[in-house]
This record gives sequence, C-alpha cells and structure tokens, in this order.
Amino acid sequence: MDDRPKATRNGRAAAKAKQVEAELIAVVVSVNDGEPAVLTIGQGDCLPSGPFALEHRSLQSGLRAWVEQQTGHPLGYIEQLYTFADRDRADDGRQQRVISISYLALTRKEHATGASTCAWRSWYDYFPWEDHRLGVPKLIADVLKPRLLAWAADAEQTATRSERRRRAAIAFAFEDRSWNEELALKRYELLYEAGLVAEATRDRRSVASDSTAGTAMIADHRRILATGLARLRSKIKYRPVVFELMPPVFTLLQLQRNVEALAGRLINKPNFRRLIEQQELVEQTGETSLDTGGRPAKLYQFRRAVLDETAVAGTKLPLARG
Repeated sequence: MDDRPKATRNGRAAAKAKQVEAELIAVVVSVNDGEPAVLTIGQGDCLPSGPFALEHRSLQSGLRAWVEQQTGHPLGYIEQLYTFADRDRADDGRQQRVISISYLALTRKEHATGASTCAWRSWYDYFPWEDHRLGVPKLIADVLKPRLLAWAADAEQTATRSERRRRAAIAFAFEDRSWNEELALKRYELLYEAGLVAEATRDRRSVASDSTAGTAMIADHRRILATGLARLRSKIKYRPVVFELMPPVFTLLQLQRNVEALAGRLINKPNFRRLIEQQELVEQTGETSLDTGGRPAKLYQFRRAVLDETAVAGTKLPLARG
C-alpha cells in the first residue's frame, strides 16, 4: 500500500503524465500535373501537425482542425496510418516522450486555399530514388549503390556484412532483382541506418556527409512521409482510392498518368485500360475532351456504386507492368 500523502501521489502522477505528449500528424497527398505532391508547412520540411487536446472530440477531428488551421485546407478522405512511439523521436530538445498518431489524407489540389504558410511539394523531392518513370535514377547507381555496399563491407562480422548486402539488394533491386515500389519505407530506413540521409547525421550528431540524398525534414517527418508513400502504393492495387485524387471527370490517360505518378513507374497502356474496363470502375459521361493535343478523348467518371458492389471482395487495381 502506498502510504504517501494523496497530494504527493497526485502531483507525481501529473508530472509523469506531462512526460508523454500525443501529436497528430497528417500526410496530405494530391497529384498535381502528373506529380504526386504532399502538403507541407514551414520551409517544406514539416508535415501539418499539432497536439491532441482535451477540446478535440476525437483524434480525427483534432487532426482536421490542425490541418485546416495551419494550411486552410479542409480534409476529405483520411485513414489512420501508423503510431510512432520510438524513444527520443523529437529533435527539438523536449524531454517528453512524443507519440505521433499519423494519418493519410487524399485530396485534390484545387481544394486548397493557397495559404501562405503551406506549400505543395513533390514527394520525389524527399525520395528522388523512388521515381522510376524514366528509368532507374542515376542517383542509385552513382551514389547509393556504392555507398550501401561500402557500408555493408564495413561491418565487423561476416554474417552482418552478408545481411546488409542482402537487405540492400532487395530494397534497391541490386543483383538483377526486380524493383518493388511498395518498399519505400524499407528503403528510407535502410538509408537512415547506413547514414546516407541528413536525418541520420543530425540524430547521431555526426558530421554531415556529401552522400546524403533527398530533402530532409524535421524530427522523423520524412519517415512518416515514407510510411504514407508505401501505404498508398500498396493500397491503390486493391482499393480504388486513386479516384479520391481525380477530378469529377477525366480521361483514361489522365487516370493512368496519376497511377504512374503514385507508383513511380510506367504502366502498360492496353493492360491498364483492360483492367479498368473489366472491373467496371468507370463509366462514360458522353462528353469528350479537346485538351489532349490529338484526337478528342472520351471523358469518364468514377462509378461510386462499385464501392458497395465490392465491399466484401475488394476492388482490384493492380499495376500492370510495362
């Protein structure tokens, strides 16, 4: 039995409670002119976020309130992404344990109000090794591969050297392996472990290396962004969430280009169109677009009924390989 005065016990309990802070953080994604973009604040190095407060009715309402306050952008589709609770997550000197509850939000750029405190940034600014639409980025062969192999070779134990090489080969498609776009988070975490991103040198208080790649973000916001990227790349293959990023009417080529932008790789056009038609995901509007630079293109819209029709089986939207 605790025989300390009640006021003392309550005071210590309150002090302990203050050591843990819950933060709500949003990965807000759109596709702008064929580029997947994320909504940022500050100098483009911060995702919209704020503490979960007592006045918030729920986690989601708190998140929506912070995003709208910081960016002027109302959120539509959102889903919980991941909860980050690693020790010493924050890099701002706070002594508290910060738990981040992150969400993925999908929207269209025209819904933004253009607040001066926020900006849309291509997510390939942060992950330049992820865009394979024009082939394998030179960054991988010229910088990342030799650095990762050197990191693997530096391990003291033979088993560790072998394991590091294997992980690098799987993540970055070395040794004639196939590129897996869904491994975006594993690639970032591997680069962090190898000290090849700025956040690693910052967190370890070591001298920055000229081999760091991509735009850095505060705390672990780039890791959270990588989590959102990996989730969305996986999700577009089995749920029609890509239509949350499309205008009300669109051409099939616009739809294909948006999927390619998110996946970071090209898609075989006939196979893609056949998949869309077979699953009856869209329907013609009876109108055409003259903005294609060639023959008029038919305009389509998403069949909302497909969400009810496939509630159990799920809607497949696999990436056809070019």
